[in-house]
Amino acid sequence: MTGHKFGKVRVWVSGNGCDRGEMHLTVDDTDNSKYLAIVGPQSLRLKRSAPDLLNLRTGALSFGETHHHHINARAPASSELPFLLFPINMCKFGKGSENGAIILEMKHKDYCFRSRSGDLNKRLQKILLADDIRVRSIQSHIKNISSQQVEATQIPINSGVSLQTLNYIVTVTLGGRNMTVIVDTGSDLTWVQCQPCRLCYNQPEPLFNPSISPSFQSVACNSSACQSVESATGNSGLCGTNSQACNYLVSYGDGSYTKGELGQDHLVLGRTSVDNFVFGCGRNNRGLFGLASGLMGLGRSDLSLISQTSDAFGGVFSYCLPSTDAESSGSLVFGADASVFKNSTPITYTKMVPNPQFFSFYFLNITGMTIGGVGVQDSSFGKSGFLIDSGTVITRLPPSIYKAVKAEFLKQFSGYPSAPGYSILDTCFNLSTYEEVNIPTIKIYFEGGAEMEVDVAGVFYFVKSDASQVCLALAGLQYEDAIGIIGNFQQRNTRVIYDTKQSQVGFAKETCSFM
Repeated sequence: MTGHKFGKVRVWVSGNGCDRGEMHLTVDDTDNSKYLAIVGPQSLRLKRSAPDLLNLRTGALSFGETHHHHINARAPASSELPFLLFPINMCKFGKGSENGAIILEMKHKDYCFRSRSGDLNKRLQKILLADDIRVRSIQSHIKNISSQQVEATQIPINSGVSLQTLNYIVTVTLGGRNMTVIVDTGSDLTWVQCQPCRLCYNQPEPLFNPSISPSFQSVACNSSACQSVESATGNSGLCGTNSQACNYLVSYGDGSYTKGELGQDHLVLGRTSVDNFVFGCGRNNRGLFGLASGLMGLGRSDLSLISQTSDAFGGVFSYCLPSTDAESSGSLVFGADASVFKNSTPITYTKMVPNPQFFSFYFLNITGMTIGGVGVQDSSFGKSGFLIDSGTVITRLPPSIYKAVKAEFLKQFSGYPSAPGYSILDTCFNLSTYEEVNIPTIKIYFEGGAEMEVDVAGVFYFVKSDASQVCLALAGLQYEDAIGIIGNFQQRNTRVIYDTKQSQVGFAKETCSFM
């Protein structure tokens, strides 16, 4: 019998139990209450012997070909909880090495920053509205446009809810100063707020000051980097009053923007150094960036971090997104060394769908979905590409697909009282009186045979922590020809690998943890 301790939770796995896909979990809470979870090949059951709420991330307990998950409805997974409050000085990101790879810890944003919102319900609604604005911005953008490698490097990735967004953050070192930035596969230009700043939003960390960085250099207006600004931002690089400076502007559909000039400096990812890294030095920034110091662009244009580090990492990166739990950390990995992954299922790959007009985005072809093992029938599958995006929270489906998915889910998740819809989520339940519920498993299938099982933590969005308003964490798009998006909420506890050289994306189940 082997024990694995995660904070207050101790998991005991018996050899015989593992042989038949079963695990017993005993949890000790602060009041010595006991909780028992039994995981079998077809279900996950969590029973309580006390009425107290338990912050338990059940997604880590998903095994085998399960079609349903049983969870305690009144003890939502900690990944579902809106946020946890921690003082800024507790925001420490671990570093380590394994098999020669550099590993950086990855957490949800609320691990690092104290919430400044007093009304939880309003704050959550603001987060989902902001997510909807991002999706509309992506749709608008699409409509308007109609060697030698070093060892793999890993950095910790964390939840960023207390930065007033459900996106994820990492800490990197730029010009000798640590900067916490949002991870975004739907953007290209990496940027941070800079001094002197004409119009900047609040952030806990000091603004980046290029004047005190000995390695900082401005990017000339006639340089190739400046000429690449348009493909990365949609706006041409412009010469300012200083002929040596290349000005940039990144604008979003909701009016958010960052404006400044390009610079280059020494970037450190874990223990890997990148010289002359080109980034945006934002002097005028407003919008849905929360309290982060900036944004890391992981798109495919020439100015993205992936393209700039292609010689070092071969255009390959991956992540495992953790829950919002303070004890949960994931990893952002640069490089193709799969030995540093901790996946529990084999990696399955699907090819990226080429789109010359939108080459910066990652498009995939979804061929089908199952709910509780039952196939969802809709003729729209396989006809148009879906975006996979770490910066969008809730997965968006074309109306016909969403209607079919919703109908099958309600057929299987029946008998529970309904609750009012919440923001963009229209399929909600009141589970506050239930000790145990049976949640159908959701699987997404891609061209080439790849599949992604949505972790139990990514099926329901807990609007209220007492489970009186729990919503299916999927939403429908307004128009049938709108582009579907796979959001980060459904990517939790999954290793997602982006290989830009082979033009493929891989998926594998993984309990996200750092080191």
